[in-house]
Amino acid sequence: MIVITGATGNVGRPLVTTLTAAGERVTAVSRTATGSPHHRVADLADPGTLRPVLDGADALYVIVAGCGQDLDPQGILDTAKAGGVRHVVLQSSQLTGTRPDSSSHAPLRAFEEAVRGSGLDWTVLHPAGFASNAGLWAEQVRARRTVAAPFGDVGLPVVDPADIAAVAATVLRDRRRHAGRTYVLTGPEAITPREQARALGEAVGEPVRFEELSREAARAQLLHVMPAVVAEGTLSVLGEPSAQEREVSPDVERLLGRPAGSFAGWAARNAAIFR
Repeated sequence: MIVITGATGNVGRPLVTTLTAAGERVTAVSRTATGSPHHRVADLADPGTLRPVLDGADALYVIVAGCGQDLDPQGILDTAKAGGVRHVVLQSSQLTGTRPDSSSHAPLRAFEEAVRGSGLDWTVLHPAGFASNAGLWAEQVRARRTVAAPFGDVGLPVVDPADIAAVAATVLRDRRRHAGRTYVLTGPEAITPREQARALGEAVGEPVRFEELSREAARAQLLHVMPAVVAEGTLSVLGEPSAQEREVSPDVERLLGRPAGSFAGWAARNAAIFR
């Protein structure tokens, strides 16, 4: 049995659907109930709540919300071992590798270290920024056909969450082959916020104007949805990405046998939230 945490999110939901369709036994876990017969309620921040959902599981997919500041990695892994889990797949972040001194991602780095030293088989996924982060612009696109963002001409290869889910399904269905591996997941090309606004306009059938925000204005907005240390780290990546963070990784195509999905493709599939 495979246990999927964060099962109602942008990655967890399609991952559960894909694995179930492939005939895998899956338990979907999140902090709130959904009414689905295969869904259980548990919270990574309280490892004790995981005990009953891990009984009989041999694999665990861990999706860490934010940067994992409130989690006890060792407690989670000890609970997983006690439940019979033999392989953990951790969805972490590309930034733990590209920014090893970043304080914002220190908890995720600690989680990775705990996984690698757990004695369990493991695989770590390092996704780049999510294409779905553009959903933060949905209200302004609906109301004013405008995207307001900083660093309008800095491009990054954002990844479609559906591709993360597809890679995760591939790894979980062939765990022996992928044990001890770390994969960097990006989109097929770097795309700037200005270009993302253009793609959203094509998706909704009307032009979407781009409005450049100052770093200070962007920081004020981010502080509404994330801690200050994470906001600063986010702005640093968006404004001054490293050469590694600009690179397109071959891992999605290598693992899936097809090119990674584009931002335009993500926007077209999700156009309804911007109309």
